[in-house]
Amino acid sequence: MSKNYFKIINVFFVIGIFGAGSLVITEFATGNGCPKFGAVPACLIILICFILPFISHLLKKWNLIYFLFTGIATLIALVASVMQFIGNAECPKSDSGIPMCYLSLLIFTSLITLKKIQLDYVNYK
Repeated sequence: MSKNYFKIINVFFVIGIFGAGSLVITEFATGNGCPKFGAVPACLIILICFILPFISHLLKKWNLIYFLFTGIATLIALVASVMQFIGNAECPKSDSGIPMCYLSLLIFTSLITLKKIQLDYVNYK
């Protein structure tokens, strides 16, 4: 069962890395791929928040790194989603028109939840 959670988490990470990675490429190519925190593109921060926990997950250690970076990204995505919802910000949109901050919030929340379930399952055995 733990292996299934491991694989599902991998799928979420791959989707997230490709999504955030494409935004980073657009940002560096055009300069307007995503909003910025000061001079730093938010999509670059989110990409880092996908890559570091993914490495932690694959190595099956450093759970603090996993939860720290997925937590930071969840907070960023939550703030961006609320601002998008109330009309104070504009998140980049997917090809289907869904704001990517909503998708990031869903993915990072899922990553945290699935990892918690996976760790609880391993520790319960």
